[in-house]
Amino acid sequence: MNLRYPVYSPYLNGREKALVIDCLDSTWISSKGKYVGQFEDTFASWLGAQEAITVSNGTVALHVALAALGIGPGDEVLVPSLTYIASANAVKYTGADVVLVDSERTYWQMDIEDAERGITSRTKAIMVVHVYGQATDMDAVMALAKKHSLYVIEDCAEAIGTRHGSAHVGTIGDIGCFSFFGNKTITTGEGGMVVTNNAELAKKVRHLRSQGVSSEREYWHDAIGFNYRMTNLCAAIGCAQMESINDLIAKKLQISEWYRQGLAGLPVQVHSTRPGTVHSYWMVSIVVDDPCERDALRAGLRGDGIETRPVFYPLHQMEMYAAPGENFPIAEDISRRGINLPSYPALMRDDITVICDSVRKFLARKELKLEPVLEAKT
Repeated sequence: MNLRYPVYSPYLNGREKALVIDCLDSTWISSKGKYVGQFEDTFASWLGAQEAITVSNGTVALHVALAALGIGPGDEVLVPSLTYIASANAVKYTGADVVLVDSERTYWQMDIEDAERGITSRTKAIMVVHVYGQATDMDAVMALAKKHSLYVIEDCAEAIGTRHGSAHVGTIGDIGCFSFFGNKTITTGEGGMVVTNNAELAKKVRHLRSQGVSSEREYWHDAIGFNYRMTNLCAAIGCAQMESINDLIAKKLQISEWYRQGLAGLPVQVHSTRPGTVHSYWMVSIVVDDPCERDALRAGLRGDGIETRPVFYPLHQMEMYAAPGENFPIAEDISRRGINLPSYPALMRDDITVICDSVRKFLARKELKLEPVLEAKT
């Protein structure tokens, strides 16, 4: 079936082609070249971070950040259960253990009270994930981290443009990690960024991402590092994307408002924005009131050429992260009822109207099917 509205499509209407061609003409196509440093500097300045280090994708950004903090075997890291699996996988790559945390109902972010209940003598860090572009309560996170002497890693893969107060997420904790996959607000195809305001931590990240090569001796390696470098080709695309970043974020916020207006009065709820934050709406997500309608609604929308995605399945439901005897009721409830709607920047108001009308049509049809059953019982 041809899709009229995919769930996401990257915005590539700027100078991406021109900068990639310039990169090809220069023959600097691997991890050296002018665009790598330019992208790092531009992103750091825009974000308000002192240091930004390009890496090959968002998952390795998390891994190298954890490694630079010294997280390893015997340590525990708190991670929300309602997140993409890369958040937890990166912890496991270090040999540390994942301790899963339930979500708060209204904003879908890590439940800080539940996080504190999970802290033990082995806990070394909190990995907050700003799920779908909404900010976690970073005031509460930083207070908890200070109380228990924990590091804070911010997984901002879905949160380019998200703010907590006046600060962009990723700049509040010890270290922040971003993804530039093809479905992110800005993209480099594959790519990521590690940001921090700690110069020594940034130095460690740069060292580890480049095979642990010595800065003092040519072709000498003084640590077991990783080949996590971004190519100059990807960085060239990133530089072009940065020229449109503010417009892209503004468009995403407009799309979320159009959805909110178009879905008003229906038995669905649009993902809420925490007061004092800017929700960047990487994905505009809804929850249906009745979980039994979620999959049927998705099928109905697909029949109209509208692609959707289910909200993430909680990690504790997957075999490798199963937590017998532990309960994560809110994460499970959000996951059962949640849908990601088409959220790409090229959508116009008429497009959102078509999508919302399709949702309305399906839900109205469900109501009509219920009426004869209700009459028969009276």
